[in-house]
Amino acid sequence: MVATSLHSEEWQPIMHWSSEAHLEELKRLGCLILHDIDVYEMGSDTILTKMNFDRIIFNFPHAGHFPDLCERHTELIEMHKELLSYFFKNAKGLLNKDGEVHVTHREDYPYDHWKVTKLAKKEGLHLFEKVEFQKSDYPGYHNKRGGDIKSNQTFPLGNSFTFKFTLHVGDDEPCESSSDEDDLCEILSVLRL
Repeated sequence: MVATSLHSEEWQPIMHWSSEAHLEELKRLGCLILHDIDVYEMGSDTILTKMNFDRIIFNFPHAGHFPDLCERHTELIEMHKELLSYFFKNAKGLLNKDGEVHVTHREDYPYDHWKVTKLAKKEGLHLFEKVEFQKSDYPGYHNKRGGDIKSNQTFPLGNSFTFKFTLHVGDDEPCESSSDEDDLCEILSVLRL
C-alpha cells in the first residue's frame, strides 16, 4: 500500500495536525508514504512510475479553497474539473492491466457539474460501478478539507458516491452519451448493478 500527500513531510502536520497519528499507524503497518505528490505530475514521479497499482483511490478531490470563489463559481468548478482530468490521465498510466481507479465525490449541486464520469471517459477510463459512500463503512475515517482555508476541518459529505473505473470496456458498461444525458446514463448504470 502506498499513501500520498500533496504536502511535504514537514508541512503535512502543520496543515493537518490530526494526520500525525494516522501516518504513524500507516508506517507501523508497513505502508509506503510519499509526500509532495501532486496529481498533475504523479504520472512522472520517479517512485510511482516503478510501480503498477491494482487500485488508485482519490477521496473527495478538490482544487482548493479561495476566499473570493464559492463552490458554485464557474471558475472554481473548471479548476476542479482540470484537477480530476489530470488525475485520471496520470492514474491511468500507473495501473495494472486489470487495475481500477476509484473517486469518491459528492453528487449534489454544485459538485454534479464536475461531470466525473465524463472526465474519466475522456481519459480512457470506463465506469463499471457506482456505490453510495457510507462513512460508517470506514471506521476511523475523517474527511478533511484540503485547501489552506480551515484545512483540518471536516466538510459535509452530502450525496456522495464512489465511482469505480477501469481501462476495460465490459458488456455492462454504462450507456454512452455526449450531452447532458450523462446524468441519466449514470442513473441507469446504478440501477443495472
